[in-house]
Amino acid sequence: MEFRHLGRSGMLVSEISYGNWLTHGGQIEEDRAVACVRAALDAGITTFDTADVYSGTRAESVLGRALSDERREGLEVLTKVYGATGPGPNDRGLSRKHMMESIDASLRRLQTDYVDVYQAHRYDFETPLEETMQAFADIVHAGKSHYIGVSEWTAEQIREARDLADDLGVQLVSNQPQYSMLWRVIEAEVVPTSVELGIGQVVWSPIAGGVLTGKYQPGRAAPKGSRGASLGQFVERWMTDEVLTRVGELEQVAKEADLTRAQLAVAWVLRNPNVSSAIVGATRPEQVTENAAAAGVRLDDELVARIDRILGDAVVTDPAETAKASSRTRD
Repeated sequence: MEFRHLGRSGMLVSEISYGNWLTHGGQIEEDRAVACVRAALDAGITTFDTADVYSGTRAESVLGRALSDERREGLEVLTKVYGATGPGPNDRGLSRKHMMESIDASLRRLQTDYVDVYQAHRYDFETPLEETMQAFADIVHAGKSHYIGVSEWTAEQIREARDLADDLGVQLVSNQPQYSMLWRVIEAEVVPTSVELGIGQVVWSPIAGGVLTGKYQPGRAAPKGSRGASLGQFVERWMTDEVLTRVGELEQVAKEADLTRAQLAVAWVLRNPNVSSAIVGATRPEQVTENAAAAGVRLDDELVARIDRILGDAVVTDPAETAKASSRTRD
């Protein structure tokens, strides 16, 4: 495993992080979830990402139990706040009330006194940014998180938050966006702004919901139980014969690089120097082991150019797509 600084902070994170969206407390039983976490640790992964809303808060609890015997100082644990964690009108969003209550609940579930990065899962248009950032600052100053981060925020939102964080004496160090060979919407605006401000990307879905592994074939329905069958519009945009045919042509590129297609996809996102870590999820331990092997892989420029030619206009680059990730309301 290799390590990178999280933005301009002094903290190092593993190039590959383990994330438990959909899996822990949901798709897989706890014994298999623990086996996946063990495989991640065995592969040298030290960075673990979760969120309070994953599997109705169960994912944090499963991860907390899986890591309970590990040396806490040797791990970087990231979680998020924003989505609904209860039935009440204040059980969601980035109000001070919800954030202060949510950090304590997350710490209980994760069985830890602090997280390393506490992240705003989405931008909250219904709460003044000043209120959100003051709550973040108080959480950091109380020792409940070392750093703060955001997820799927636009370049303008990141800049405004960073200015407030500086005034409040806390470090905004990360953004967590979707990023893959097929989804490159952060490259035009978010990445340049983040480089300027010293913010690193911890990217999710580097294999595009499994599409870039080659598991989905043109003219065939997604296998039952796969993410292609369960994630709806998130994956549907790529489940066309044209896109899947293009993705199929990446098999030869991966072979020439002595990589699996999943490893090729993860290595591709890691070639971006603003990417601090790529989050991988898994339903089986061997998937973790396979994906972790992408750490340290360096793709040459000619190979990257071939990937671009193969994927062509299947790639989404419009920076306006980032703004669509955050709803104008909390519903």
